[in-house]
Amino acid sequence: MLKQIALISLMGMSTVAFAEAGFQVKVGGSLISPTQDTSTALGVVKADNELAFTPSVEYFLNDNFSAELLLATPIGHDVLLDGGKAAKIKHLPPTVTFKYNLKNSSPFTPYIGVGGTAFVAWDESGAAKDVKEDFGFAGQIGVNFKPADAKNWGVYFDARYAQLSPEVTLIDELGGGKFDLDIDPIVYTLGYSYKF
Repeated sequence: MLKQIALISLMGMSTVAFAEAGFQVKVGGSLISPTQDTSTALGVVKADNELAFTPSVEYFLNDNFSAELLLATPIGHDVLLDGGKAAKIKHLPPTVTFKYNLKNSSPFTPYIGVGGTAFVAWDESGAAKDVKEDFGFAGQIGVNFKPADAKNWGVYFDARYAQLSPEVTLIDELGGGKFDLDIDPIVYTLGYSYKF
């Protein structure tokens, strides 16, 4: 039920974004790189790196302050047990950051943001019997480049940190039990921005 509510809410927010002024739409590709692993009775468990399509919608309160909602299609991670694939988990990563944009006379606008993120479990297979939702801190730093002859569009690069450790339950055939899968990824994104 939570999956459907999250999906409908995100679609609704993106629709509103196109109808209002002061919005920026960003379309990018991301590398999701987990920074942690988890020691369990069975061995060391780690989520692998993944690529994802990660659009976002940003609302500017003024030239300096904005709020950004990161959207994405479900992201799948292979879960590795001592280096071998044991399971696959999919999730949605809705993330909101409140940003400060450092406007200046150059075509580069650096920004920094803080906020919150969620791990909305979407699907699991292999040794994973159940994966719970999780919530955590999010941080962001990046830069938007707007060429001198560009009226509304630009190119951006940013890096985000997400503090996520969803609870995973394994199937009985693999020993069962529960543990927090420490993912805590850094998400590197390169993309195109368009401001309305």
